[in-house]
Amino acid sequence: MRLDKYLKVSRLIKRRTVANEACDAGKISVNGKVARASYDVKVGDIIEIKFGERVTKVRALAVKEAVSKDSASELYEIL
Repeated sequence: MRLDKYLKVSRLIKRRTVANEACDAGKISVNGKVARASYDVKVGDIIEIKFGERVTKVRALAVKEAVSKDSASELYEIL
């Protein structure tokens, strides 16, 4: 699954366009490297999101095309 879509489906970022822009701006890194929106997310990847002073680091536990709002947090664990 594309990185921008994963961020939207997991609800780490609310809109796919915002996720895409964050990737283009270099604010998203996967496994320590700045990633493009087209990066293919795999289980076990460590995703780091930088917004201003706040940095959120998560590990992808599952990759699913669609999940409910309640179970979206099961796709990742916060590190």
